[in-house]
Amino acid sequence: MFDFLQGYDVLGAFWMTVKLTVYSGIGSLVLGTLLAAMRVSPVPLMRGFGTAYVNIVRNIPLTVIIVFSSLGLADIFGVTLGAADDFKLQGFRLAVLSLVAYTAAFVCEALRSGINTVPVGQAEAARAIGLSFGQTLRLVVLPQAFRSVIVPLANVLIALTKNTTVAAAIGVAEAATLMKTIIEAKAQTVLIAAVFAFGFVVLTLPTGLILGWLGKRLAVKR
Repeated sequence: MFDFLQGYDVLGAFWMTVKLTVYSGIGSLVLGTLLAAMRVSPVPLMRGFGTAYVNIVRNIPLTVIIVFSSLGLADIFGVTLGAADDFKLQGFRLAVLSLVAYTAAFVCEALRSGINTVPVGQAEAARAIGLSFGQTLRLVVLPQAFRSVIVPLANVLIALTKNTTVAAAIGVAEAATLMKTIIEAKAQTVLIAAVFAFGFVVLTLPTGLILGWLGKRLAVKR
C-alpha cells in the first residue's frame, strides 16, 4: 500500500523538519525574550525598536522573509552564514535565520502578555530593595511570565513546526519538499498528502498535549 514511499528518505525529511523546529524555536525564544524586554523597557528608544520590529515583521508573509534571505542576503549581499561552499547547509541556516526573525515577534507578544499578568507591586517592591530594571525583569518578572504563557508559547511552537514547510521555497529538503517531489513522480496524491499530514500530526500533537499539561502544572496561582 505504501510502495510509493520506497526509495525516498521520508524519515530524513521529517528529521530535517525537526531540526528546523528545534533550532528556530531556541533562537526565536532568545530573540523574542529580548524583544519583550525592550517593549517593557523604561528606555524610549528600546521600546520604539521593539514595537517597530514586532509590528513590521509579523505583518510580512513568512515566504517573503525566507525568499529575501536567499535572494537578498545570500545572492546580493553575500551573507552565507559560514556555508558558502555548501548550498544545502547555507539554505538550512538561512531558513533557520528567517524562521527565528519571524517567530520571535510572536514569542515577544506572548511573553509580553505574560509580563502584564505579573502584579505591578512585585516589580515596585523589587525596585524598592535596590534591584535594577534588568535584575527585576530577570529575577522577579520573567520567571512568573514564562509560567503564565507556556500554553501560548506551545501554540507558537506548533505554528513554527508547520511554518517550516515554507523552507521548501529555498530548496531545504524538509518534509514538504519531499512530499512535492513524490507527488510529481507518483499518481497517488491523496494518499501521499495523507501520509505527510499524519507525520505533522505526530510531530505537533504530543507537543501541544505535553506543554498544555506542563502549563497547568506550573501555572502561577493568584
